[in-house]
Amino acid sequence: MKIEFLRYSKRLLLAIITTTVLFTSCKKDKNEPDNLEPVIESTAGVYVLCEGTYGNGNGDISFYNFKTNTAEKSYYKKVNGSNLGETPNDLQRYGSKMYCVVSGTSSQPQSFVDVMDVNTCKSIKRIPFNSTTGGYEPRSIAFYKNKAYVSRYDGKVSRIDTATLNVDAELNLEVNYLEGVATANGKLYVANSDYLYTGNVNKVSVIDLATFKKTKDITVSLNPGKVVAAPNGDIYVICYGNYYTKVAGALDRISSITDTKVQTTPGYGYGSALSFTSDKGIISTETSVIRQLEVATGTAGANFITDGTSFTYLYGVTIDPFSNMVVAGDGISYTSGKAFIFGSNGKKLHDFETGVYPKASVFVYSYKKQ
Repeated sequence: MKIEFLRYSKRLLLAIITTTVLFTSCKKDKNEPDNLEPVIESTAGVYVLCEGTYGNGNGDISFYNFKTNTAEKSYYKKVNGSNLGETPNDLQRYGSKMYCVVSGTSSQPQSFVDVMDVNTCKSIKRIPFNSTTGGYEPRSIAFYKNKAYVSRYDGKVSRIDTATLNVDAELNLEVNYLEGVATANGKLYVANSDYLYTGNVNKVSVIDLATFKKTKDITVSLNPGKVVAAPNGDIYVICYGNYYTKVAGALDRISSITDTKVQTTPGYGYGSALSFTSDKGIISTETSVIRQLEVATGTAGANFITDGTSFTYLYGVTIDPFSNMVVAGDGISYTSGKAFIFGSNGKKLHDFETGVYPKASVFVYSYKKQ
């Protein structure tokens, strides 16, 4: 594990397709027409968010076109004529838009959420998260009923109206370094972490979304980071442990019914990633192995990869909710990255060069004519 890594880091799907719609009650944006939902015909392409190297402002979005079997390493820059920014940390789809959380730094006002057209990657609006002298360092984003919720390193959660694309409320949890967020059962779950993953923070805050107020804190394993909601409403938290005191990371499972931790599984940590469709789960271990995850029990099963493909440093995995293809981002080095696309049988279909440290992916689709 490198210190630089420690600093930053799927007719059922005819409703809105988003990385998060599979485990939240998402609806169309208010500004979208109220007509028949489109029927997906095929997966047309996949965007891969690349974090870049800290301090170099070289974050980017790469794109693979399934129709032409071609890839574009710096697709965001090609489409928009500018760099994406410093340390983009999360990329999610909601309705016809794609939201990219660009963390920036605390010392410069370069933090924002970039909202793009999901079909073109063209930026629609950059929502700033800055003071006059520095950035609030937004980290992750989740959606519920036409609102987007963004965690920030200054201890606040911001709420964005997805119709106006303006921040309409903020909640101060009075804990620095908020990380992953996910929604389930009308609640938002927010990881309270430590940005170097060396401290002793071990809480996930629960926010009632009807009132936008915190209701409780749940004790989890040390330094929770990534938070993902399963299709059954369970909340999974990848906890990073403590790097310096050799406290191992873990995968915790929370019941969103009782809001209590119900399971802890060792073998996961900073290098782990997790993604769900409506009935499947996929998770990567700290040793860069991708396993299938049983949704009902939270138990990791067999190795998903069946053709012997290996990775240098597995930095992110995302499963396509339509086709069950899996995209794995390999952080090969400080200067290069690579994405692998696997079929649902675990065999590699494609691989392509990306920007540095590829992580979250978003899929774009072709639709049947109505």
